[in-house]
Amino acid sequence: MKKEYDFYKGEQGKFYQPSIKLNLPVYLEYDVAQFVQTYAKKKNIDRQTVVNELLRKDKELMESMS
Repeated sequence: MKKEYDFYKGEQGKFYQPSIKLNLPVYLEYDVAQFVQTYAKKKNIDRQTVVNELLRKDKELMESMS
């Protein structure tokens, strides 16, 4: 890396898009990932579906407790 960078011609906010929605990755711990993978194979569905189903159930449970 250089010691200094010249941002003289830089434009603040040039690529800012307030309406953009990012889909960021979620990293599971090893034991959880193994469980999800095994369950997905057994049910013949993808891992994303399994994780979403689990999170929706937890969300419903937490909402019912509030």
